[in-house]
Amino acid sequence: MSGGEQDRFAAAVKPLVDAMGGEMIAPEEAQGDDVVLAWEGRDVLAVRLPHLSDSLDHILAELERRHGMPLARLDRKTKQSVVRLLETRGAFSVRHGVETVAGALGVSRFTVYNYINSQEEKRAEKRRDEAPDSRL
Repeated sequence: MSGGEQDRFAAAVKPLVDAMGGEMIAPEEAQGDDVVLAWEGRDVLAVRLPHLSDSLDHILAELERRHGMPLARLDRKTKQSVVRLLETRGAFSVRHGVETVAGALGVSRFTVYNYINSQEEKRAEKRRDEAPDSRL
């Protein structure tokens, strides 16, 4: 792969690396947990993944950019959708994830748990509605 091709490959994966909060490095600098990306049998670049807690901070910062304001200023419905998105991305499996999200949203941990439980109840209700009637 020529230098120009390597540059195009790096440019193609950069949005994904940025979205994850990772860092692109030279393959020869890769360490244990880094992911080396190869193209046609050659190592082209490596990606250093962030620690999970750093990933959550990165996701929260990206959500603020996307909404154009601090998350604490969002309305209740939008905060609920943020919690739903964060739940699907595994934010609450990170140690202190609920506390971190609550702080970013300007709500209590109890409120975040209520948002999560509300979503679980809606999913359970949807499953019940979609299940075939067992009395038939």
